[in-house]
Formats: sequence, structure tokens, C-alpha cells
Amino acid sequence: MAKDNVGSPKIHQLDLKRRRLTHILAVIGLCVLFYILGAWQNKTIPSLTADSGLATNVGCESVLPRSNASSSLPSDATLDFDAHHQQSVDERSMVIEKFPPCDLNFSEYTPCQDRTRGRRFARPMLVYRERHCPEKDETIRCLIPAPPKYKTPFKWPQSRDYAWFDNIPHRELSIEKAVQNWIQVEGNRFRFPGGGTMFPRGADAYIDDINDLISLTDGNIRTAIDTGCGVASWGAYLLKRDIVTMSFAPRDTHEAQVQFALERGVPAMIGVMATQRLPYPARAFDMAHCSRCLIPWQAYDGLYLIEVDRVLRPGGYWILSGPPIHWKKHYRGWERSQEDLKKEQDSIEEVAKRLCWKKIIEKDDLAIWQKPINHAECIESRRIYKTPHICKNDNADAAWYKKMKACITPLPELSSQDDVAGGELKKWPERAFAVPPRIRSGSIPGLTTKAYKDDNTMWKERIANYKRIIPPLSQGRYRNVMDMNACLGGFAAAMMRYPVWVMNVVPANSDQDTLGVIHERGFIGTYQDWCEAFSTYPRTYDLIHASGLFSIYQDRCDITYILLEMDRILRPEGTVIMRDAVDVLTKVKALTDGMRWKSQIMDHESGPFNPEKILVAVKTYWTAERSKKQ
Repeated sequence: MAKDNVGSPKIHQLDLKRRRLTHILAVIGLCVLFYILGAWQNKTIPSLTADSGLATNVGCESVLPRSNASSSLPSDATLDFDAHHQQSVDERSMVIEKFPPCDLNFSEYTPCQDRTRGRRFARPMLVYRERHCPEKDETIRCLIPAPPKYKTPFKWPQSRDYAWFDNIPHRELSIEKAVQNWIQVEGNRFRFPGGGTMFPRGADAYIDDINDLISLTDGNIRTAIDTGCGVASWGAYLLKRDIVTMSFAPRDTHEAQVQFALERGVPAMIGVMATQRLPYPARAFDMAHCSRCLIPWQAYDGLYLIEVDRVLRPGGYWILSGPPIHWKKHYRGWERSQEDLKKEQDSIEEVAKRLCWKKIIEKDDLAIWQKPINHAECIESRRIYKTPHICKNDNADAAWYKKMKACITPLPELSSQDDVAGGELKKWPERAFAVPPRIRSGSIPGLTTKAYKDDNTMWKERIANYKRIIPPLSQGRYRNVMDMNACLGGFAAAMMRYPVWVMNVVPANSDQDTLGVIHERGFIGTYQDWCEAFSTYPRTYDLIHASGLFSIYQDRCDITYILLEMDRILRPEGTVIMRDAVDVLTKVKALTDGMRWKSQIMDHESGPFNPEKILVAVKTYWTAERSKKQ
């Protein structure tokens, strides 16, 4: 049989097949090589130098599909997370601004609690002190300035006792509340002795008195709410007992109470008990407290005490000190008659009884009531007490711009009269990761135990990544932290190892209302529509986290105003972490570049092929210029 010629078609075809195979193998090899290089590059920690020039329907989590192509945005920018302004400083930002600074008189601007706007509204039941946000033609499009000589706040725990005078230049409370020992001025700083109107021996001793009556240290009480909080010393001293408190007070003649609290590194919000529900879900807090908070608990058919009942968990406690408790001793100092004070206390006792509360004890200046663990007996008692009736066809968790109702919020149904309505909570700290009753019972559609556990695992990995790219996270640089789209509270739970507290925010228009889950875990939070301003003062948060937020809101309102609001509440040299689709973050970065922020878009922790990216930004230090007139 003759051999094939060298130039025969058969040999030529074989040669072509070999070349194609070689090319295919070469392409596959290059793909593998570039994938490995990309993954390795993603794990590289950005360089952070001290002298760097860079200082619709709502869901829980923005679930983004994976892509086969990398959409990573390379950047040689570096971020400086360090604080440089413990003392006064002369340098100013040289960045050309897209958004101009507001006038200095906007330094403490609270858009939805503006006192000038509030005067348009009725004074009865303190309607004028509720949230009244600006209309579109009233919104401002400028950056809220820090006061001249603004300094980085003291680190926690020193901040509990001290704050810089230049940061909150108000002496009013040190004068008005001098006898109560709320606050003292010492040179260029304030000192907070821990005093209060009803605890002259200090908040620590006052809390010890409460602990003698009900245990505050066995893990059963984790979350508390303090109505009319002053400068939040009660909440500040509860923290060392592993109890986190939502403190609130209105913006009123006692200038900047809530601002002082947040400057101390203590959770607080601007708020008032007026006509609207408090912005928290039902069964949210283990304990509620009023120390001479001046709320007329017996008025309006017990409306305010009924609202406390709504937000108290089954078996929770209500603590009252101040008028009218122990009136026989204090009536002269309160400048009220014995008859008037006795009538007030009798009325409060009657409302509490109609709510089915049990009075645990009254000793000296303290009185404590307990809410029942279920409503089995309370339903029966409606044969005797016709009012308040038990609410019907009501979403007990709905609390965003919802009017209070003079009816008892019903507790979940029971299988046994000895059960805790809604499910029993674990003790703290086991409670933080135990499956919350709302998920265990399947009361939130689409949320399962597996989804909850997967969420915790995911956030553990994400926080580990944040620690790599933001080293100050584990060094005490941040204290007041906000999660703008908190979902199940996984971010807050993963941050427990650090000396921070987290304000967990659930968008008010969310398909899945998860704020009750967050409170069941032993964390605190609030509802919020981010098309409006948050109920806080400027410069009150060190770190803001926003996951999928701008994908949620980009079709609902102008995200420019959300970013300006973030700038308002963020402290100078504070940090922002945003997670979203790469095209959304590109738009966001274009806006923040004109806001005196320095930012960098980084790859997702899973690698460069994930279309979700992370934008890390630092707000630069700058302050208002004081004019000659000022």
C-alpha cells in the first residue's frame, strides 16, 4: 500500500486539527491564568497611608445575578480612615465642590423637626413637635457644615463622660439642669456626671436600685426604651449591663438633648409621644422607662400608656419615677397639691389595670409594672372593662405615620394558656443568633430558618472583608453605626465583637417587615422612608452602611437627596460602605465626588466576576467659616 504524500489533503487536514487543538488549549490556559490573577488581585488589601491625599418595592437584600465577565473598576485611589482633628486645625479642603456648603445657621439643621416649620401645626397633643418634613420647594441642596473648630469626638468609653464644647456649643442645659447634675462645662469640654432629675446619686446608683427590684443582669432584659431621655444617661449606664436602649426626646427648649446623647456614643433619636405611633414594631422592647418625662400617661383615655403596651414584649416591664410616684414626699418640690398628684397616680393605676398589667412593686421613687405574657385572661376581663377594647383588623407593627389607637394591641394566639405569646425569647447573648420567634413561626412570608442562618453566615464573611479593607473598624475608630437597609440584622450581629452600637433601619415600604425580627434578636432599630430625612441631628454617626439601598430608591425619589442626608448625619472623617450593582454605584460615586467625599469602588468579596460591588467613602474634614457678624 502506497504511503501518503507530504502535501496530500489528508496530512493537511490532520495538521489543521492539531493547530486548532493547540489554540483551544492555549485559550483555556490563558482564561484559567487570568481568573487566578483576578481572584488574587481581589484579595489584595488597598494601601492605606496616614498622609494619603484621600481621606418601588423594597426587599431585604439586593440579590444580583452572577456574571461571566468581570465588571471590576480598577482604581489606584487610597482611603485614609484615620481621624486628624482631635484639636483645632487650619487646613481646608481644596476640592472643587459641586454642592456648596450651607450657611453656618444650618449647622444643626433637622429637616423633619424644624422648629420654624413646626409652628404651622397645632399645639394640642404636641402635634407641632412631630415629624413634619419639608416640601419639595423647601428642600436645600447644600452640605451641612460642621461648626468652626469641630473636633473628632472622644473615643468610647471616654465619650460617655466627655464631649467637646466646640462640637455642641450649648450651655443651656448646664444652667437649666445644674441642680440635677445632667451636664457640666469644664474648660473646652462638657462632662456628664450621670445625674438626672430623679437620680441625684447618679444613673449608676439609680440603675442599681432598679436591679434590686427586677434583675437586669440575667440576660432576660436586653432592649429598653427611654421616653423623654434627657441626655440619655440612663441608657449610657445600662450599656455596661449589656442592655441597649432606644432613647428619645423632642427637639424643644432643652437645646440639643439628643445631640448630646449621640455625641456621647449613646443610641438616641429625636421623637415625641404625641398623636402618631412610635416608629417601632409591636413587642419590640423588654423594658420601658420614664423618669420625670412629663408625659400625661393618664390623659386621652390612657393613649400613651396603650402605645407603650404595644411596643412592650409579653412579660416586659414599665418603670416610672417622678410625678406622681412618691408624691407624699415630693409634692412641695413639684409645686403641686397632694390631691392633684394622688388623682394622677390613681388614674395611671387604673389604666394599667385595664391593660392587664400587674404592679410588681412601688418602693421609694420607683414603681414597676409588668405586661402579661399572653392575653388569655385579658380577653376574659373585657367583660368587666369595656374600654380599652382589643384592636381588630390592625397591623400591630405598622408604625410609620400611623395614628395611635385607644385600643389594646392583641398578642398572637396561643396553643396553651401558659405559653408566651409570639414565642419565648432566649437569654442574651444567645438571643443574638437564635432563630427569632417571628421566623420560627413562619409569620414573615418567604423567610425560613435556613435563610436566616445563611444570612448570618454571609454577614460574618462580609464583615471579615470590611475588616481587611477598613482596618480602623476593629480599632475603636467608630462608635455610632447605622445600617440603612438592615434586613434581618445580620450586619449588626456580625459587628458585635467591636465597640459599636448599630441603628438598624428597615425601609417603611418594605415588602418584608423584618424590624420585629431585629428586635427579637436583641438589637434596636426603626422604620424610615429614605425619601425623607432621618430624625437625628447632623454629625451623629461615624459609620453608615447601605446595602442595595440605591437600587431600591432610584426610581422612587432623587437619590441625590439621600446622599445629602447621609452627608448631613455623617461626622467629618466618617466612613460610608455601600453595596450595589456596579452601574448604580458608578452613578452614586459621580455624585459623591462633588460632596467632599473621597471614595473607591472595590470588588465583591467573592471575586471580580460578581456584578455587585462595594463603594467605600470617607467624608473629608471641613468646617464652616465664621463671618465677622457671627
